[in-house]
Amino acid sequence: MDYLRTLGSAAVSTIVQKSGLNLPFSLGAKLTQVEGYYNIYDATKRDDGSQVSVFEYDLGSKNTKPFAQNSLRKLRTTRHPDVLKFMEVVESDSTIYIMTERVRPLSAVLPQYAQKSAQEKEDWLIWGLQRISVALTFINEQCLSTHGKICVNSIFISPSGEWKLGGFEVFSNPRDENAVLYNLGGLLPGSSTYSPPEVKKTGWSALKEADVSAADSYALGLLLHAVFNPSHPPPPTVEPPHPPPQPSSRGAIPNSVFPHFKKLLNPNPKSRFSAKGFLEIGMTDSGFFSTNRLVQVCAGLDNFALASEAEKSTLLRTLKESASSFPPEFASNRILPSLLSALEYGGANAATILPLVLQFGTNVTPEDYPKLILTHIIKLYGSPDRGTRMALLEHLPEYIDKLDKKAVSDKIFPHLQLGFSDTVSVIREATIKSIISFAPKLSERILNNDLLRLLAKTQTDSEPSIRTNTCILIGRLGPSLGYNTKRKVLVPAFSRALRDPFVHTRVAGLMAFMATMDCFEIPEIATKVIPNMVFSLVDDEKLVRDQAFKALEIFVKKVQEYAEKMVCSLLWNLSLALIECTV
Repeated sequence: MDYLRTLGSAAVSTIVQKSGLNLPFSLGAKLTQVEGYYNIYDATKRDDGSQVSVFEYDLGSKNTKPFAQNSLRKLRTTRHPDVLKFMEVVESDSTIYIMTERVRPLSAVLPQYAQKSAQEKEDWLIWGLQRISVALTFINEQCLSTHGKICVNSIFISPSGEWKLGGFEVFSNPRDENAVLYNLGGLLPGSSTYSPPEVKKTGWSALKEADVSAADSYALGLLLHAVFNPSHPPPPTVEPPHPPPQPSSRGAIPNSVFPHFKKLLNPNPKSRFSAKGFLEIGMTDSGFFSTNRLVQVCAGLDNFALASEAEKSTLLRTLKESASSFPPEFASNRILPSLLSALEYGGANAATILPLVLQFGTNVTPEDYPKLILTHIIKLYGSPDRGTRMALLEHLPEYIDKLDKKAVSDKIFPHLQLGFSDTVSVIREATIKSIISFAPKLSERILNNDLLRLLAKTQTDSEPSIRTNTCILIGRLGPSLGYNTKRKVLVPAFSRALRDPFVHTRVAGLMAFMATMDCFEIPEIATKVIPNMVFSLVDDEKLVRDQAFKALEIFVKKVQEYAEKMVCSLLWNLSLALIECTV
């Protein structure tokens, strides 16, 4: 075993042994072997448990070492949102492990989209090609380099369904004397399938004098054909004399793309359409990229904070109307995080955006829901914005079941209770109505003490509807209150409601007495409940009188039944006493 070198963004603190190497990750399932000289694994980063991918290069294979080293060197130094994200590497004389963000090979994902509708498939492919065109434009224009291996095997799919450009085995700059592409490009497995006509004619060294975009643009055209027509052979233009693609070879390539696809495959490198030109044509107002739903949504999400209110409203409306048609992984891992960010850091109307967060959150697994959704929702309860607080309460039924008791009692209620004294009556009323949903998740201390003190104040609120809803709430909470609390609170609370000037509050008081009848012992009914209800029989409002007669009838009947049992019990006891005396 040689001296181990560990490179990357962080030192390896926790290590495991595998094949004599110290690895900062735990290898999981092997996804595939690519072109016979490297393997891709699912893996878990050991220091934080995050999901990653690992590319394993076996340097013992013929000609692998220069390609693996070039891939490592270029991937480490090329940073772009559409390029596979490098994280860490471990290398020895025999093996190189490159750890990246979690991805899947495009070749493994394409068959899944074959089962989707033609429009869904086209949307996703066009979006993916747009991202690859952006990455290529960056490599050709800013890096002044040639990727050299644009094909299905060099593209990977993130958990959100986004296309990431990898495959940097021959990534080269013509100013580098030892550039791999011009010296060893022909030795890379499969290179002949995407090589341009000038390479087929004079070899890979011809690219050193050509424009850096020439080979990549030609390969981009072949990639476009391959993803739209995966079961078709390559177009005839790949073989001499390189005839231009005919309409009969279009297959599933959209009509709007086909004319520009032909320009990418121009056999003359000087006249060939570049990736940059292809991208610019596609991004015009009516271009095939700019009119794509997924491209539009991503652009809207990326620029959301800077967009005008009209643009924000348009995007949110589009998301709402098209929610069910987005790929699930795109909805959960691309749209949802952007919406949560906008919701947490501002720039969006909470009343509009929170329902979308909850809607897109339905695809999140129960294990991930607390971290991805609830963490942000709980934090929002501390927002001073009334629109945000109102939206949280209005949509409470959609997420309340997923909240645990500790989070509600310790993190939500301290903020929620401020709503009872808010100067805006709508907030006070919404807060009161929400308590019935929160109640099962509140601690006994909050339920029997803090909450009831707050409700005692809202029973005297200036708004009649708030006083009414408070009485109704106390009636519904009654059975869940502690034994001593019931004795102290219920009769005074409902009796206060019966003296309220608002007719519906008085009716609510009578109905609350009826709803909590089982909370009272019979002596308490006879000595406290009935005496406090009797005066309602002569209330000025017929609605109250009618309800009072119903309530009293029920309570009197309950006392009457109890009294009858008392008589029977007394007679039975007297009988037993007489029998004992006779004996």
